[in-house]
Amino acid sequence: MRKLVLFAFLTALFGGILSAQDLSIDYRYDTSGSGRGNYLSYTSAIRYIAADKDAFDAVSGASRQKSTSLFAPIQTDIMGRATISTGFRGLLLFPLAPDTIRTDDNLHVYKEGPVITIEYAHRGVAYRIQTDRNGNIGFPRGNYVMRSIGYIQGNDPQVISRDFSRDMTAASIDWKKVWDPGVPSGQSVAAGNDARTGPIQNDYGDMMAMFNWDGTLEVKFEEPILTVQGVLRPVKR
Repeated sequence: MRKLVLFAFLTALFGGILSAQDLSIDYRYDTSGSGRGNYLSYTSAIRYIAADKDAFDAVSGASRQKSTSLFAPIQTDIMGRATISTGFRGLLLFPLAPDTIRTDDNLHVYKEGPVITIEYAHRGVAYRIQTDRNGNIGFPRGNYVMRSIGYIQGNDPQVISRDFSRDMTAASIDWKKVWDPGVPSGQSVAAGNDARTGPIQNDYGDMMAMFNWDGTLEVKFEEPILTVQGVLRPVKR
């Protein structure tokens, strides 16, 4: 089924059927952890790949409208290559997951003047998204960076290098050190594990993907509420 969905999506994409409003996103997340009013809404080129205020369902332990899996044809091409920033895709998951993901990944959102910064660490990789001075994030190349800073095994908590966390937990991450290019990469994270820290890298998705998303999204942070809204269009590489 997933392959059929991907095939239909790419057929529409490359056949030029899609309009300029192919992917609309409306996102709201309460960074305080209250969970009230969190949602992800989106529409896409494929009629049934859409959601209207999808959110976490405590009973099933998943998103109510199955956005976590249905979003796959939007975030990857038919070969499984990322068409969008991994960090941005991860950000979209926060309203669809229990609040523990916010604390486990140490989601950190702040505003300095007109620039909004979003940081978190997931499965040992740190991600940062920054807006421009107009509060926008651009695609396919905006201010998205990532860095390997630790590892995770099974359902255990993340183990973060002491280069970036005094007690090796995600809760104690020193974000200034994470994004300091002067902190060397290639360091062993912990004895008995092969994981090593990495350099700061751009996080634009896979440059070999068959298409990418183009446009801008508007980000607002009126503490503690983070919102993201806008429309992106697909562009064939």
